[in-house]
Amino acid sequence: MRQIDSHTRRALRAQAHHLNPVVIIAGKGLTEAVLAEIDRALTAHELIKVRVAGSEREAREALMTEICERLDCAPVQHIGNLLVLWRPRPETPPQEVVEKSSAPGAHAKSAKAFARAARLRALIEQRATAKAARRPAKKQGRKPRSP
Repeated sequence: MRQIDSHTRRALRAQAHHLNPVVIIAGKGLTEAVLAEIDRALTAHELIKVRVAGSEREAREALMTEICERLDCAPVQHIGNLLVLWRPRPETPPQEVVEKSSAPGAHAKSAKAFARAARLRALIEQRATAKAARRPAKKQGRKPRSP
C-alpha cells in the first residue's frame, strides 16, 4: 500500500471532488472482476472514486485497505459510501514514430478534429465534381450546316 503525505492528499481530494464514481462494489463484494476493473481505471485515470453499496463503515474501511494492498494504490479519502483511490500512472516507453500521411486529418489528435478534416475532404471532393459537371463537353468536330 502506498503512503502519501498530507499536502498531496489535500490536493488529490480537491481534484477528486468533481469526479463521479467509476466502479461500484455491490452485493457480491470485492471479486476478482471488480479488482481488475479498479486496476484498469487506476491505470487510465490515476485518481478514481469507488462507490460501495450497502456496507457498514468498518466493512468499507476493510475493503479500502484490501484494495490498496492488492493494487498498490494509496487511500485518499473515505467519505460515506465513496472511496477515493490514487495510484501514479505507470511510465510508458516512448512509442515508435509513425509516418504521417499527407491527407488532411490523417494525424488528427481527437475525434472532433478527425471529423472536421473528413468533412473538409468531402467538401473539396464535392466542389471538384460539381465544377467538372458544369464544364461543357468539348465538341469533336463541326457538323456541316444543312440549308
